[in-house]
Amino acid sequence: MTEHRPIPARSEPVKVPLGKRPLGVFGSLAAGRRNILELIPEIATHAPILSGRTGKRWHMVMDPDALRHILRENVTNYPKSVVTKLILEPAIGDSLFVAEGQEWLWQRRTAAPVFSHRNVAALAPVMSAAAERACARIATGTGRAVNCYDEMVTATFEVISDVTFSDGEGFDRASVHRAIEDYMAQTARVSLLDIIGAPAWVPRPGRLLSGAAMRQMKRVADGSIQRRRAEGNPGVPDLLDLLMAGEDPKSGRKMTTPELRDNLLTFIVAGHETTALTLSWALYLCAFDPAVQAAARAEAQAALGTRAATAADIAALPLIRRIVDETLRLYPPAAFLSRTAQAADTLCGREVLPGDTIILPIYALHRHHALWGRPDSFDPDRFAEPKAVDRYAYLPFGDGPRVCIGANFALQEAVIILATLLARFRFDLVPGKAPKPVMILTLRPEGGVWLTVTPA
Repeated sequence: MTEHRPIPARSEPVKVPLGKRPLGVFGSLAAGRRNILELIPEIATHAPILSGRTGKRWHMVMDPDALRHILRENVTNYPKSVVTKLILEPAIGDSLFVAEGQEWLWQRRTAAPVFSHRNVAALAPVMSAAAERACARIATGTGRAVNCYDEMVTATFEVISDVTFSDGEGFDRASVHRAIEDYMAQTARVSLLDIIGAPAWVPRPGRLLSGAAMRQMKRVADGSIQRRRAEGNPGVPDLLDLLMAGEDPKSGRKMTTPELRDNLLTFIVAGHETTALTLSWALYLCAFDPAVQAAARAEAQAALGTRAATAADIAALPLIRRIVDETLRLYPPAAFLSRTAQAADTLCGREVLPGDTIILPIYALHRHHALWGRPDSFDPDRFAEPKAVDRYAYLPFGDGPRVCIGANFALQEAVIILATLLARFRFDLVPGKAPKPVMILTLRPEGGVWLTVTPA
C-alpha cells in the first residue's frame, strides 16, 4: 500500500527562480544556456514593461493591452526575432512557423482548413488509441515510480506520426524522433552571438554540428511524400493528404514537396513535444494536489467507465479541460517569445526603435500579480468562467493572425489522453524527485516527471 502524504495547504508547485539582479552580457549568456527563463527578472511579474540593453536594446512586455498591439493590431511591425529564425530555419525551413509576410499568408490560408473542427475531430480515434497504448505501458509499472514525461513523449509522438504519415511506410519514426531531439539539444541553446545581436550570417558553431541528422530526416520525409503522391492513401485522410489537397483560395497555389515536408516537420516538432509537456506537467500537478486529482478521476470515470476517451466525451470533462488550461498557465510550453521591431512605435508610453528586441515572457505574464490571484498556486477553478480571464493575460498559443494553428488539435489530444489516464490510475509524488522547470526551446521538466502509479 503506498503511503499518501498530505500536501501542506499553502505550498506551491515547482517554479523557476526568477532573477533579483541585472545579469549583464556574460551573465545573460550563462543563464540563457542554463535556462532561458532565468533571463526574466522577478520584477517582471509585477511591472507592465521593462527595458534595457544587453548588447541590443530590449523591451520585456507583460501588459495585456501592449501585447494585443504587438500580436494583433500592429503585427506586421513585430515579426519573429532573428534568434528564433536562426534556431528553427535549419530544421523546418521557411514553413508556417518561421515565414513572414506574403510567404506566411498563403501557407496559412492553405493550411487553415486542415485544422478545421471537423478534420481535428476525425483524427480523435488516433488519440484514443494512443491513450490506450499509454495505459498498457504504464500498467506494467504500477506500484513503482514511472517517468511520466517519457511516457507522454512516446504517446504524443505516436499521435503526431500517425496523423502526419499514417501509412508509416518508409518513415522511420525512431530515427526522426532522435534527429529532432539531437537538433533541439545542440541548436536551441542561446549563443553569445545571439545575445549581443550579431548578424544572422555570422556562423553559430553549435548549429553547424547538427545538420547531418536534419538532412537525413528531410530525405526520409521527402521519400514518404513522393510515395504518397504516387500511391495515394486508402485510409482516413491524414494531415499529409489534407495538405496535399489544399490550395490557397486566393492564388490557387499548392504546396511543393519541400513546402509540404517543411510544414509536416513543423507539425511534428511543434505538435508532439508541446502536448507531451502539457500532459507531463498536468500529471505532476494532479499528483501535487490529490483533491483535484480525485475530483478529476470521478469525472473521468463517470464519463468513460473503462474505455478510452473520445472527442464526443470532451463536453462531459470540464474539470479535466480546466486542469489542462491551468497547466498551460503555470507551465506554458512556449514560455518565452521574442520579436524584432521593424519601425518606431510606442509600448506602454515607452519609445521603441527599429531593431529593438521585444520579449514576450509568457511565463511571467501567466504569473503576473496584477493579473492573477495567487499566481503561483495551482487552481483549475480560475478557468471556471473563461470570460473572466483577460484574453491577453493568457497566451499559451499566442494570439492574433499567428495564433497556433494546431491549438484545437493539442487541446483535444491533451483532454483525451489525460482523462483516460486519470480514470485508470492514481498518480503520487515521489519524495525528493520534483521536476525542475527548465526552458531551452520549450519549458521542459528537467530530470523527468517521476510519479508513483497505482491502479485507480
